[in-house]
Amino acid sequence: MKLKELPKSLYHTLRLKSLSSTTLSSYSEESVPVIVSLTTIPSRINKVDITIRSILMQTKRPKKVVLWLPESLRGKIPKSLDLLQQGVFEIKFSHLTCSHKKLIHSLQEYPDDVIVTCDDDFIYNQNWLDFLYNQHIKYPKSIVANQARMIRYSKEGDLLPYKNWIYDKDKGASDKSILPIGANGVLYPPGALHKDVFDENLFFKLAPKADDLWFKAMALLQHTESRLSDKIPPIPIPIMGTQKVSLKKENIDKGKNVIQWKALQDYFNLKL
Repeated sequence: MKLKELPKSLYHTLRLKSLSSTTLSSYSEESVPVIVSLTTIPSRINKVDITIRSILMQTKRPKKVVLWLPESLRGKIPKSLDLLQQGVFEIKFSHLTCSHKKLIHSLQEYPDDVIVTCDDDFIYNQNWLDFLYNQHIKYPKSIVANQARMIRYSKEGDLLPYKNWIYDKDKGASDKSILPIGANGVLYPPGALHKDVFDENLFFKLAPKADDLWFKAMALLQHTESRLSDKIPPIPIPIMGTQKVSLKKENIDKGKNVIQWKALQDYFNLKL
């Protein structure tokens, strides 16, 4: 977290924590037919209620919010999180410890629903979900993201380092190389991903640390368009004390995103 982000993070954390569970469960009478699905890790279990609170305080609330936790956390749910389990919010458990569980279990349980994924270490703007759903109405068959990169290659056809995977607005919001980034929210319409999305052996083999890349590959196999949203909400606010453990350090700093995408493209013969 950047130093300049601290005051805003502290203010909104205290604001959200001050709201009673009754206030949260009855905040908005308007809703959108969307399931918000996310996961967290043990080091963030005492902070993830802040993210959940920001989702429950949307101007248009989702019909359901599901937090998928590893089995190791069963019986260890902090009271601040457990108290939120009324109304639309529910905690479920998974045998998986990888980040892929934020989506694949909800795809299995709610195959006919629109599902939005997000990260567990941010406070989301109150219009965040409404913005995403409006994009879904406009592009009902597309995966829509509030944040994206573009998978880039050299003139010789070699994958460039991840730092060069910069989004190029001149190529269009639905270019085939667009990679939805989960941090600011990604919306998946029903049937958007190939059936292999559930193949645990495959994603552990090809992209064990990169759920964004795995889901992108599954979208390409299904011939589903990925788009950057036309109207992007304010950048989510990082939550203090959640950045010590992060996949970013492995995937970006050590170049593992490139390694994992190459494994995916070679195995599935993906062409951009």
